[in-house]
Amino acid sequence: MNSNKGKLTILKRFLPYYNKYRFIMFADLLCASLTTVCELVLPMIVREITSAATSTVVTLTAELIIRCALLYIVLRIIDTAANYYMASVGHIMGSKIETDMRKDFFGHLQKLSFSYYDNAKVGSLMSRITSDLFDVTEFAHHCPEEIFIAGIKIVCSFIILCTMSVPLTLIVFSVIPPMIIVLTVFSRKMKDGFAESRKQVGELNSQVEDSLLGIRVVKSYANEDIEQKKFENGNNKFLDIKAKVYRIMAGFQSSTRLFDGIMYIVVVTAGGFFMLNGKITAPDYVAYLMFVTTLLTSIRRIVEFAEQFQRGMTGIQRFCEIMDVAPDITDSPDAKVISDVKGNIEFRNVSFAYDSEENPVLSHLNLNVSAGQSIALVGPSGGGKTTLCSLIPRFYEVTDGDIYIDGMNIKNITLRSLRANIGVVAQDVYLFSGSIKENIAYGKSDATDDEIINAAVLAGAHDFISSLPDGYDTYVGERGVKLSGGQKQRISIARVFLKNPPIIILDEATSALDNESEKIVQDSLEKLAKGRTTFTIAHRLTTVRNADKILVLTDKGIEESGTHKELIEKGGIYSELCKLYSSLQ
Repeated sequence: MNSNKGKLTILKRFLPYYNKYRFIMFADLLCASLTTVCELVLPMIVREITSAATSTVVTLTAELIIRCALLYIVLRIIDTAANYYMASVGHIMGSKIETDMRKDFFGHLQKLSFSYYDNAKVGSLMSRITSDLFDVTEFAHHCPEEIFIAGIKIVCSFIILCTMSVPLTLIVFSVIPPMIIVLTVFSRKMKDGFAESRKQVGELNSQVEDSLLGIRVVKSYANEDIEQKKFENGNNKFLDIKAKVYRIMAGFQSSTRLFDGIMYIVVVTAGGFFMLNGKITAPDYVAYLMFVTTLLTSIRRIVEFAEQFQRGMTGIQRFCEIMDVAPDITDSPDAKVISDVKGNIEFRNVSFAYDSEENPVLSHLNLNVSAGQSIALVGPSGGGKTTLCSLIPRFYEVTDGDIYIDGMNIKNITLRSLRANIGVVAQDVYLFSGSIKENIAYGKSDATDDEIINAAVLAGAHDFISSLPDGYDTYVGERGVKLSGGQKQRISIARVFLKNPPIIILDEATSALDNESEKIVQDSLEKLAKGRTTFTIAHRLTTVRNADKILVLTDKGIEESGTHKELIEKGGIYSELCKLYSSLQ
């Protein structure tokens, strides 16, 4: 019962996608009814000819045969046209629904916060947005069509056969209920098997993605055999699940064939006795056999569609699972667009934990930053430096307390306008597959070529870009693999220059660079930070000496605050960090 309720709930979630295509669906079902009528008329034509041939007064004539043949030809022409519409326009409608769902799915993924992606597997999400929704095309088209056709055939066959013999019809149709019960049991097992199969496909995709993205690490450690073994384990598990599903499908299809045989033997045997006792005529007997064939063909189509149905239901279910994940960071109902941002930032009694049950990363933190001020965050790993900066653009939501920009609580600012006023340069630069120009323009989608070049000049990237064979049109490869670390970093800085935000977050932007690249990038960052409120997270303490204020952040909170000179004279944690850093140089 719960399973049926679950299916109904899933279908209710899916049905609104038909709204845009109501006319197409109506026409498709009309065509389905026409093809069904054409199929049901044939046994009646054969019955008419057989009846005319076996009656006491032979009434079979060439005119009757030709009239029946012409009727059937007309019906077949109608059937052909209707079937073409169903196979073409109907399938296109299914593809459009799939496209709409994929659009909604991707749009929903864009709304989910960092906390969701901290635990999500990208490969599994890719499986849901691609292969899972492929099955929806066939489901969306065939589900209403097949159910509608089967319903018409069963009801019409029952009514027509009852006009010939009610007892024989009831005997024949008594086979259908146990058939439905057995097939339903197999159907549920198939659904569970397909769900398990889909889950393993996602796991396999995640594993392949992880291995291929880390291929340089794999090869540097000569661990190809380990990755191969991991893949084979996942692949073999997928094979075991598929084998289990195919055994269930085999039982499903074998049961169908068994019930086919039972229904035929019932018609042949019971019908034979009915004809022997004069309760039905020979034409009726022939019509019965043909109607049962039509009925069984319809049931076989439902059986064949059952696998597709379960795949489609599984795909829709997995689609709904992600769509049901509510974004934990959204615009408040009265959120306003912020403009003309100066860059005054205030933390008031801010606490944050990644999980409510974990110890807080930040606890009751208070901080005032004036517009245009440069703040450096230093301290041991795990002290909350990156977390503090991630709270400003609301990549994560504060557990307690509030953050203000220019006196306005960031919870009352629309996410789009808040993040439009904040630029982030991270250690791990992400470049999209495409040209250098496209990657810089990501900071401002409507930027002109002159604006892009100017941003590159300010970032110190123009010279190396110009020296490339295709200049700004150079393809950077997936994740920018064709560029060095310093080159990628300068492109990311150019991207922020183009965005031109009043608030900048520099998250260990030079920690992965060599000394020469660091010097170039550091010069670019200093240009970028000029006149903007800047937060700099750094392990290389030489990069923060000129900051207006340095904050030493530990698991106890802000333990020290001041300029480089003040903190050195204080002889506390920062002073010790500087001595340690100098000894390592």
